[in-house]
Amino acid sequence: MEGRSRNMQSIEEKEGMKKVREKTKKRSKEEEEEEEEEDEIFNLKNKPAEEEEDEDLSDSEDSVYSGLEDSGSDSDDDEEEGPDDEDEVTLQSEQTQQTQEGKKEEGGVTEGEEEKKEDEYEHDSSDEEDIRNTVGNIPMEWYKDFPHIGYDLDGKKILKPIRNKDELDEFLDKMENPDYWRTVHDKKTGSDIVLSDEQVALVNRLQKGQFGDVNFNEYQPTVEFFSNDVMLHPVTNRPADKRSFIPSLIEKEKVSKLVHAIKMGWIKPRRVQDDTRGHFYDLWASEDSSILAKHRMHLPAPKIPLPGHHESYNPPPEYLFTEEELALWEQQDPSDRKLPFVPKKFSSLRQVPAFPRFLHERFERCLDLYLCPRQRKMRVNVNPEDLIPKLPKPKDLQPFPTTQSLVYRGHSGLVRSISVSPSGQWLASGSDDGSVRFWEVCSSRCMKTVQVGGAVKSITWNPNPSVCLLAVAMDSVVLILSPSLADKQVVSSSERLLSGQQEAGSTEEAGPVTWSDTEGEELNQGIRLKIQHPKAVQQVAWHAKGDYLASVMPDHSSHLQVFIHQLSKRRSQNPFRKNKGLVQCVSFHPVRPYFFVATQRSVRIYNLVKQEMTKKLQANSKWISSMAVHPGGDHVICGSYDCRLSWFDLDLSTKPYKMLRYHKKAVRGVAYHRAYPLFASASDDGSVIVCHGTVYNDLLQNPLIVPVKVLRGHVVTHDLGVLDVTFHPTQPWVFSSGADATIRLFT
Repeated sequence: MEGRSRNMQSIEEKEGMKKVREKTKKRSKEEEEEEEEEDEIFNLKNKPAEEEEDEDLSDSEDSVYSGLEDSGSDSDDDEEEGPDDEDEVTLQSEQTQQTQEGKKEEGGVTEGEEEKKEDEYEHDSSDEEDIRNTVGNIPMEWYKDFPHIGYDLDGKKILKPIRNKDELDEFLDKMENPDYWRTVHDKKTGSDIVLSDEQVALVNRLQKGQFGDVNFNEYQPTVEFFSNDVMLHPVTNRPADKRSFIPSLIEKEKVSKLVHAIKMGWIKPRRVQDDTRGHFYDLWASEDSSILAKHRMHLPAPKIPLPGHHESYNPPPEYLFTEEELALWEQQDPSDRKLPFVPKKFSSLRQVPAFPRFLHERFERCLDLYLCPRQRKMRVNVNPEDLIPKLPKPKDLQPFPTTQSLVYRGHSGLVRSISVSPSGQWLASGSDDGSVRFWEVCSSRCMKTVQVGGAVKSITWNPNPSVCLLAVAMDSVVLILSPSLADKQVVSSSERLLSGQQEAGSTEEAGPVTWSDTEGEELNQGIRLKIQHPKAVQQVAWHAKGDYLASVMPDHSSHLQVFIHQLSKRRSQNPFRKNKGLVQCVSFHPVRPYFFVATQRSVRIYNLVKQEMTKKLQANSKWISSMAVHPGGDHVICGSYDCRLSWFDLDLSTKPYKMLRYHKKAVRGVAYHRAYPLFASASDDGSVIVCHGTVYNDLLQNPLIVPVKVLRGHVVTHDLGVLDVTFHPTQPWVFSSGADATIRLFT
């Protein structure tokens, strides 16, 4: 009996489960039909991704109810589990078949009815967002770490479509897919939508600022609601209100209050303006002139000049115009005339007519007072002597050269260059007559004359006191002379320096420069070496140690303008690869390894160790003629052909610290004294100006520059005055050479 009762219970349970499954089938079918109806209402395209989602969802439903079946069976017998499982499998297969058939039937119905429903919503211009995803207007980045992208209307998850595209697939799709340009990625659903031609045209119209609807006419005529034509029926035919013809109680209260206020004097009625007085009045009637004068910024108007004899009705005859003066007055512009009227003569005052320009003159006077601003100028009574800077007296700055002591005569041409030996005993001079002369400084006696066979452009004594050598620039050759004007030890060390052998590789590096020894008569005169250059040499300059020599060949078209020669190894080199301008003169720094190169408008300072430019000084002059470096090395002076002398403080600025314009003609030469705080400039006006220039060790204190003496003595010949100037190495003496073929010593 117990076995039968158990069987009966299991049968009843199976029948109950069958009823539950049928109910779930019906529910799932109804839900699917509702979803399809909603899809059709919102005119969404059926896509494979959505079909997969529906299938996934149906699977999830079956799984839920299969869990109910498992939980519903309480049987403990293992034998009864087999037939139950078989029933579940058959029920599931029946369900899947029924759902597939239902889908097929629904698909058949929708395919036929799609056109009608699309036609129904063809012109739907709703701007609503895609409501398949109900997450709202939120950043879609919040879902980037989840497998779903949102929820549909039933609250079910919308899974992300599988996107395995990398950059290469994207590029291939861009190249091969013809619809790539019209494909838009929908962030809400995670799918790619291909825009139709109508949608692309709509986007183009909106980008151009046009209306979205093609058929909309923005210029259609307006329909006037009210027109001048009397219509048959009125616009409104509503009967009048009762309050429109009954007195208002609220207005009655307001009027009574206003009447009471007028009676009490709180509201005063408006006065009637008297038109008889007129609207015009005197602006300055109540104005007192003394009050205006007391004003702090008051400026009284300038008074009109009193009339003269020209404006008299009976002027003297000399004030009347002649016919020529009258014709000239009429031809002149009104602004250029001395008098704005023609003087006339009348026998009596009664015959004088009215002045025709009276109103015009009064109007111009008013314009002058009104438009021309008056300005109060505070006059400061300054003594002109106070404006001159207080400089020390020249007596306090002695010693400096004041008088001409000796004149060295003997040259027959322009003496272009002079140089003093390091000992101060000998003076060398080079002239256009083709000779180099050696003078004894104290006696002005010519000790030696060397004929070089050409005009000497530059001459420089070697600054090293242990050798006795001279460099002479003549045409395209630089000559090294050994004058033998010293003791035997100095002469022998000079010979030792000159006897150095030329290196093998130096000939290739030098290129156009060739070194050669002299023979015969030239050797007897003291010319020991010849350095042949490709072009005419204008200047030579020694290094402080006496082994290096620089030569200048000004030329615009070439970069071979400066050569540096080493005497001991007999080699030459061109330090510059590029042409930086027309080089005028060069100089070595007295202490540091710097090289100064002066072009027409600037001075460049190069570091010879680092082989780079360290500074560029702007001379603010048109053409630099000469340059000198202070013995300390921190100051440079430049003379120029536009009569200026520029003093540069290298620590202060690249622009001149002082510009001196004391010369009236071109400055030809400048020089510093080695020991004394003196510098001099020579000019074509025939004068040498000696200035005191104290340079302080304190960097905060600026140099003191005071002109102390103007030295004259040279005669200007062929518009050329003093051509070169140099100081004695130990004494406060200055030498000058001029175009008058003389050399003068000022002490």
